[in-house]
Amino acid sequence: MSFTLILEQSLNGLQFGLMLFLLAAGLTLVFGIMDMINLAHGSLYMIGAFLAATLVQATGSFTLGVLLAIPAAAVVGMALEITILRTLYARDHLSQVLATFALILIINEVVRMIWGSDMPLSAPEALSGPVQLVPGMPYSAYRLLIIGVGLAVAVLLYFVVTKTRIGMLVRAGASNREMALAMGVNIKRLFTLVFGFGAALCAIAGAMLGPIFAVQVGMGENILILAFVVIVIGGIGSIRGALVGSILVGMVDTMGRAFMPALLREVLTPAFASAAGPAIASILIYVLMAGVLFWRPQGLFPARG
Repeated sequence: MSFTLILEQSLNGLQFGLMLFLLAAGLTLVFGIMDMINLAHGSLYMIGAFLAATLVQATGSFTLGVLLAIPAAAVVGMALEITILRTLYARDHLSQVLATFALILIINEVVRMIWGSDMPLSAPEALSGPVQLVPGMPYSAYRLLIIGVGLAVAVLLYFVVTKTRIGMLVRAGASNREMALAMGVNIKRLFTLVFGFGAALCAIAGAMLGPIFAVQVGMGENILILAFVVIVIGGIGSIRGALVGSILVGMVDTMGRAFMPALLREVLTPAFASAAGPAIASILIYVLMAGVLFWRPQGLFPARG
């Protein structure tokens, strides 16, 4: 287990964690401010990826296609909130879960009718090769771009949430929605803006991860589960908690998949270790969540702490 391999997998975990943060940030704000469980959040990630793939093909430029896909996904998210999700705010959580699960199935079929089951999306040719980070360790230039984009968006999101008026309203809504209403905050407009902002973050994640994973129908469901794990670990409604939780989950997931089979081979047969390693690595994320909930049931950085 060499130093270069550990460094490479650490960068992979950071990259995956930062993309998880883009999903979890919008989801935790929706859950924290609106008290709404939106299972269809992963569908916005899928829509963002399909929009990016379409616009990259139409423009011939990866950068321009992604930049156009972000506001397009935000418009889709706001339209979804105004027309459908707004009717669910007064319902109980079970009704929200059932309704948004049905919405996942509907969106999947609509996407299939418009685009088909999948679409190609490739990384820019200039970033298709590796770069030499340290002697003897080439690393994907595109994955470095993802890390840079993730860090830049995290810094921008921190500035928006902590230094702007809209950020103040978001924090007020997440901390005490009733008091924000009493102070005259236009909660409907705030909800729509938060949904649009969350959809834009989903589009960035979908567009950046599309060349690594497949752009296909149903791609949002698996990553949505991890996003919910992140907000439970970080604390509902907390952007800082979403960032810390995302990096923790990304690191545990990546390191577990990379090193667990090799560790098990030290004590088990190679065939059994190869079969059990990935399964145990997947379980580690939920072990982490259980440990955090046992120690801090409200999450690491709860908005209402």
